[in-house]
Amino acid sequence: MANPLPPLEQKAVFVREMFGRIAGHYDLMNRLMTLGRDQAWRRFTVAQARHLPPTSSLDRVGEREWRVLDVATGSGDLAFEVLRQQPCAQVVGLDFAPEMLAVAQQKGSGLGITPHLMAGDALRLPFADRTFDSVVTGFALRNVTDIPAAFAEMARVTRCGGRVACLEIAKPRLPLFRRLFAFYFYRLVPLLGEWISGERSAYTYLPHSLTAFLTPDEIVKVMQETGWRDVSYRRLMLGTVAVHVGIRT
Repeated sequence: MANPLPPLEQKAVFVREMFGRIAGHYDLMNRLMTLGRDQAWRRFTVAQARHLPPTSSLDRVGEREWRVLDVATGSGDLAFEVLRQQPCAQVVGLDFAPEMLAVAQQKGSGLGITPHLMAGDALRLPFADRTFDSVVTGFALRNVTDIPAAFAEMARVTRCGGRVACLEIAKPRLPLFRRLFAFYFYRLVPLLGEWISGERSAYTYLPHSLTAFLTPDEIVKVMQETGWRDVSYRRLMLGTVAVHVGIRT
């Protein structure tokens, strides 16, 4: 079988075009692939980002002005979850695929809780230093070309003492379940993706992007080296996803 992963120098263009093609089916495939659990994972992720340490600034304004950036917002589910948990938050959802932003805009209009959506690159965030109280991101790291640079940029735009919460797929640790997960993720998901979206190549790339991906412990080290302290993570769904949390130094 040919390698479904693009060369590193072509990855950004490949990923942008791929998400553009699957934008219309992205949410449905997420629900099916995760057996409907992805929304619960997002609720947990946002809850971790909300555990803000007290500062004089937040003591004055309260959480009414909680400023949150959702990096690689996609169809906006994490950004919407922030607003569900804190309706008065100031939320920016950033993504580099216009088609995904269009889906998020349409969803937000229907829900009546549209965050501010804008195009941008996770490796070159278009914000000043210390703009946000928290940063959240979901299922994005496997698609960037430089994970340390992404975490460094998230740290740059987060105020000192602010939090990051990162939701990402992980390889399960239990040997038997790891084999079952591999069969499902590498064999069945591409078939499901082809049936639902007609894009088997996209849903072949997405599982294989986990093959050489960092382990949760390796992600901890990257975060510690790029401006985050007290880094920890929690595995969910029998270890198939992990939520990393860190505090801006």
